[in-house]
Amino acid sequence: MELEKNERVNALFAFYQPLLTSKQNDYLQLYYADDYSLGEIAEEFQVSRQAVYDNIRRTERILENYEQKLHLFSNFQLRNQQADQIQTYIKEHYPDDQNLNQLVAGLENLEAE
Repeated sequence: MELEKNERVNALFAFYQPLLTSKQNDYLQLYYADDYSLGEIAEEFQVSRQAVYDNIRRTERILENYEQKLHLFSNFQLRNQQADQIQTYIKEHYPDDQNLNQLVAGLENLEAE
C-alpha cells in the first residue's frame, strides 16, 4: 500500500510540479524522490519535523485536488493503455507494416516527452 501511494505521489508530482511553491517542491523532492526522512528535511530547512510532515501531507492533498480537477495523470494512463492495445493489435494483425509501426511508435514517443 505504501509503495502504491509513493508511486502515485511521484506520478502526480511529475505532472503538477510546476504548480507547487518552491518549498512544497523541495520537500516532496527530498521526501519522495531522494528518500530523505522527515528529520533530515527538518534539519536541512531548520524547521520542526512536524512542520515538514504537515507541509508534505498538505501538498499531497493539493496534488490530489489538481488531479481531480485536471485529470492529467489519469488521462495519461488511459492514453498509454490505448496505445498498448493498438500496438498489440498491430503486432497480431499487421506485423509487417513498417509504416503503421512507425506511426504508432511516433505517438508513443510524443507521450513520453
